[in-house]
Amino acid sequence: QQICDPLIRSRKISPALRPGDGRLLPVERCGFSPPGLGGPGDRALLRSQGFVDGRWVSAASSFPVLDPATGKELAKVSDCGAREAQDAVRAAHKAFQSWKCQTAKERSGLLRKWFDLLIQHKEDLAKLITAECGKPLKESLGEIAYSAAFLEWFSEEARRVYGDVVSPAAKDRRILLIKQPVGVASIITPWNFPSAMITRKVGAALAAGCTVVVKPAEDTPLSALALAELATQAGIPPGVFNVVPCSREKTPSVGEVLCTDPLVRKVSFTGSTATGKILLKHAAGTVKRVSMELGGHAPFIVFDSADVDKAVAGAMASKFRNSGQTCVCSNRFLVQSGIHDAFVEKLGKAMDAELRVGHGFEPTTTQGPLINIRAAEKVEHQIKDAVSQGATIIRGGKRLEGSFMQPTLLANVTTDMLCTSEETFGPLVPVLKFNTEEEALSIANASDVGLAGYFYSQDISQIWRVAENLEVGMVGVNEGLLSTPEASFGGVKQSGLGREGSKYGIDEYLDVKYMCFGGLTL
Repeated sequence: QQICDPLIRSRKISPALRPGDGRLLPVERCGFSPPGLGGPGDRALLRSQGFVDGRWVSAASSFPVLDPATGKELAKVSDCGAREAQDAVRAAHKAFQSWKCQTAKERSGLLRKWFDLLIQHKEDLAKLITAECGKPLKESLGEIAYSAAFLEWFSEEARRVYGDVVSPAAKDRRILLIKQPVGVASIITPWNFPSAMITRKVGAALAAGCTVVVKPAEDTPLSALALAELATQAGIPPGVFNVVPCSREKTPSVGEVLCTDPLVRKVSFTGSTATGKILLKHAAGTVKRVSMELGGHAPFIVFDSADVDKAVAGAMASKFRNSGQTCVCSNRFLVQSGIHDAFVEKLGKAMDAELRVGHGFEPTTTQGPLINIRAAEKVEHQIKDAVSQGATIIRGGKRLEGSFMQPTLLANVTTDMLCTSEETFGPLVPVLKFNTEEEALSIANASDVGLAGYFYSQDISQIWRVAENLEVGMVGVNEGLLSTPEASFGGVKQSGLGREGSKYGIDEYLDVKYMCFGGLTL
């Protein structure tokens, strides 16, 4: 079905920020048309209700979704609670009985239709992301392509779920191992990739034959609800894909239902390590399958043998995507003494030339706002802490209006500073100088989390040593961007459990059943 009336139209709004000085410049940006606006029969992508058992459902109250750039209200969304979550779980359980019986080819076809619809509506979906998340529109378009790619990938993987025939020890037996869907899966997702974090999980779950209940982040429910609308248009049956948006206040009660209800057999969560531990405790009561993609603290190491220009380009890509608000963003920059000064100088010049702070709908913006005031305050606190302990501000360093932060480059950083001991989630580059490979690895691995790590080197032997010894689940070697549907995504230590994407992602939603045929006369 086509959306005949545009979801987005231009209008005047609050001014955006001039990079570097915090002054204001008037800009035009896109705004929302009201939910449901359009010609007869149109289905708008801007939805404000929960989605349970194929129906749009209202809750007793609502909560506001804000533009992080201006703090202005974009929409009011149904504030679902424990009752709505229970209804969604029951609907998913009922739908599971028939969804699991559909052939892999049938499920594959529906996922492919969903993928096609995301591509068809990519511009409107991207505008939703920029509006509620704040990232530049170009990045939002990239996220939609990334999000759709998981539906495409798992539409293909649905038909590649294979079992095994095992040679038995006894002549009168035959051993088969088959894979079956786990059941209802609770999907709890973050705000920084409000579309892709859903499809990376849901694509695998639906391909395996599971049904899902999605709880999107309270900051960014609009993208999840738009996905529900397109899932309906794709022909995904009622109850297979459910969405229960809720406010921060109701998140604990909804999360508890999704992690303790006996009908739920799988929990997949992306978010902070602290919250992941709480959900693990809830899930333990009924011994549920869990996948956890938790916090990161990625090191970015530049060795003397590196191509400095390529390392600077990789640092820019790795650090400043979504204003530093990704779980795989480089957080600690370790640069060997022989090229330290050259790297810092070139990185500062690259920041001057390439980074522009402003509203995500401005064409020249590369750095949007942080998600809220608390996020900006955290980055500001880390900068003040570092400077108080001797760090030098090379670029930026200022808190701007609202939740905007200047992209900041710090030198003379030590391991005693907060920015090297806790995840930042913002546009801050703290650079530490090191002398030996052993020292760099010791600093990089001195963390209780291990999601991603990056390093630049042209020494082949060093590349193998460092790649194998970094205590992370993903390594970028001479590369600052590594996420792709074809590769596994996940960490070690307290960065989580399980893997998403790749051929391994679907296994998180499958049980292996052993079948022994005995008493055979052969």
